[in-house]
Amino acid sequence: MSEAPHRQAKAAEIQRCTWARDELSIAYHDTEWGVPLHDDRALFELLILEGAQAGLSWITILKKRPAYRAAFNGFDARKVARYDEAKIAALLANEGIVRNRLKIRAAVQNAQAFLAVQKEFGSFDGYIWQFVGGKPLVNRLRRSDQLPARTEQSDAMSKDLAKRGFKFTGSTICYAFMQATGMVNDHLVSCFRYKEVA
Repeated sequence: MSEAPHRQAKAAEIQRCTWARDELSIAYHDTEWGVPLHDDRALFELLILEGAQAGLSWITILKKRPAYRAAFNGFDARKVARYDEAKIAALLANEGIVRNRLKIRAAVQNAQAFLAVQKEFGSFDGYIWQFVGGKPLVNRLRRSDQLPARTEQSDAMSKDLAKRGFKFTGSTICYAFMQATGMVNDHLVSCFRYKEVA
């Protein structure tokens, strides 16, 4: 007898946050979202992707993520910071990414600001985690409609990032970044990942 139906039944029994519905978002939810992240390259990637998402769905960005990694030199901030007009024009012609001139220019400007933060604080990680006192904030949410769009921490982060020259880092984008990087645990308490990432 095949084990596949049994495996599918077990997978169906797992309780997840309600937004994780398709294969790609489930994989992202189960392995990345909400896991405390302290790697500067990965933090830069999510900062750029969250900005690219503005006005779009996260699944759109997840589908384009491999193309983004290829187009943006694996999110090497030093390389992105040096992009010139020719490179920006090439990115605007790249159908694999969100072809928005403001968002692409923001990625280059954010890379430059990111490097300045690294120079000042030793790492972007050391800088960004100060907004939550260096450890994840743990919420106890029971329903997805309880998820905040912004908090006083994301307001403070957004304000400070803007002061440092970052673009597409409004408070709502900052809060989504905090959720993605595990600065806040917003898995629902019923979700199997809630305790795993805590």
